[in-house]
Amino acid sequence: MKPANIQFLKSSGGVIYRSKDKIIEIALIAIKNKKIWTIPKGLIDKGETAEETAIREIAEETGLKGEVIKFIGEKSYWFYIKEGNVKCKKTVSYYLLKYIYGELKKQTEEVDEAKWFPLEEAINLVTYRTDQEILMKAKELLLDELKLTKVN
Repeated sequence: MKPANIQFLKSSGGVIYRSKDKIIEIALIAIKNKKIWTIPKGLIDKGETAEETAIREIAEETGLKGEVIKFIGEKSYWFYIKEGNVKCKKTVSYYLLKYIYGELKKQTEEVDEAKWFPLEEAINLVTYRTDQEILMKAKELLLDELKLTKVN
């Protein structure tokens, strides 16, 4: 078997939030027949900044428009594409976005559902550990940003 080709990918995404009845809610998307709940994200297009990608991907996948408040962090992981014998390292930049407008609903075929969740529920619901870590960091930033002592 010949060695896998290696590919490096750059993506960006975001944690978009709103405050409803003093409860912080986060928009998540479901993919792969609703088996996976995750944070909206996608590949950075040529000539696009990571911040622009986060705003675009959230809009494309959820219908929501948000404003970047802060950089949350970056996560990298490896995955393998069997069909092309390609080993990929993906690095994703994540941003915290404040909801401005839009109606939350799935926008593309790759998304099965888009839904608001209370922040703590979102942290417990996401499938991937990296998403959970990003949401916990977003919670810290929100506590600071909103000058709260507790986020529901």
